[in-house]
Amino acid sequence: MPEPKKQVYTVSRLNAEVRALLEGNLGRIWLNGEISNFASPSSGHWYLTLKDNHSQIRCAMFRGRNQNVTFRPTNGQQVLVRAALSVYEPRGDYQLLIETMLPAGDGLLAQQYEALKLKLAAEGLFAADTKRPLPANIQRIGVITSPTGAAIRDVLHVLKRRDPSIEVVIYPSQVQGGTAANQLIEALTLANQRLEVDLLLLTRGGGSLEDMWCFNDENLAHAIYNSALPVISAVGHEVDTCISDYVADLRAPTPSAAAELVSQDVDNKRQKLTTAMARLRQGWQHWHLAKRQKLSLLDHKLQRQDPKRRLEQLVQQFDEQQLRMTAAINNRLHRLEHRQLQLKSRLEAQSPAHKLSLEASRLNYLGQQLQDAMADKLKEAKARLGASAHSLESVSPLSTLSRGYSISKNEAGKVLENSQDAVVGEQMHTQLKQGALLSRIEAIIEE
Repeated sequence: MPEPKKQVYTVSRLNAEVRALLEGNLGRIWLNGEISNFASPSSGHWYLTLKDNHSQIRCAMFRGRNQNVTFRPTNGQQVLVRAALSVYEPRGDYQLLIETMLPAGDGLLAQQYEALKLKLAAEGLFAADTKRPLPANIQRIGVITSPTGAAIRDVLHVLKRRDPSIEVVIYPSQVQGGTAANQLIEALTLANQRLEVDLLLLTRGGGSLEDMWCFNDENLAHAIYNSALPVISAVGHEVDTCISDYVADLRAPTPSAAAELVSQDVDNKRQKLTTAMARLRQGWQHWHLAKRQKLSLLDHKLQRQDPKRRLEQLVQQFDEQQLRMTAAINNRLHRLEHRQLQLKSRLEAQSPAHKLSLEASRLNYLGQQLQDAMADKLKEAKARLGASAHSLESVSPLSTLSRGYSISKNEAGKVLENSQDAVVGEQMHTQLKQGALLSRIEAIIEE
């Protein structure tokens, strides 16, 4: 009898375990490749393919990560990425989840820069509690820079405008090239031996990452950290940051800004606020760097248990279904709009205002009918009244009088209809059409 199959996998279970194996064993890697099939849906996540001459792999970079990328990726661009290998379980495809993306040309230096920054942060060179405040009354500053560069001209110009009483001691040094880091260290050492200035300003103008690489030297970082004099680092432009900026007691965004910080004028309160904000920003950067390092260590331990991977899988599924959902919603809205128009038409047909309009028209029609009927009745009544008046007039005594007849009455007021009713000697009242006569009966004539 065959033994029961105890290890029968489902497809979902197999993909989940393959994902756990890849994420747990291989960890994070650095990878060079060419971008193709780049897509950025409305969710803000990026989806792309990295390829070389022989192979390709699908990649995803979620919104929380790609917001730190300083350039917009394009198809055909060579990039260096730091990513974790994973599996997109719904399709069974293995893919890279990108955490960092750099242009391929700057990738190696940037990788070295990040590694050194993490190392020095772990050694405590960036700790905020080691930073010293600037002296309250600055009389003399030392400037470590090229004596022919634009940085020293900017510093001298600002100091002359704001506080000409400040003395400047220049410790000349190269600020780029292979020997620049050693010269910078020698200048720092010399300034600390002489102790003739209140603070040191380490500075140069802007340039490329390669131009400013000497300020990312590990030995220079330790020399700045061990300096007995406070050090201000003002390297490059405002957006540029070097290792010297993190180790120094204070970072200034430009050489001119550094000169502004060390000089005093009527706007001193605003300068103090700027200094405090700069120190706060630097402290936050140090705190953020320490937290990121701790998070990276914890993240490595929790890779196999991390629910974020499952969430990212669901987010990717959501992006794939987004277009279909949008189309379905638009179709539903179209049907609802059509139904709304039908209901609106039916509602208008049953509207009280519509019925009142019909009843008002009907009332006007009935009112007109009533007026016409009343006019007909009045005309008919006038006609009957005229006929009755004519009939009445035909039998009226007044009508008889108007034809020349008269009416006679005796003294008792009785109408005399024949001569037998008359009495000789009595008075007789005779009514004519116009007026009346009073006479006395003298004789009765018989016919």
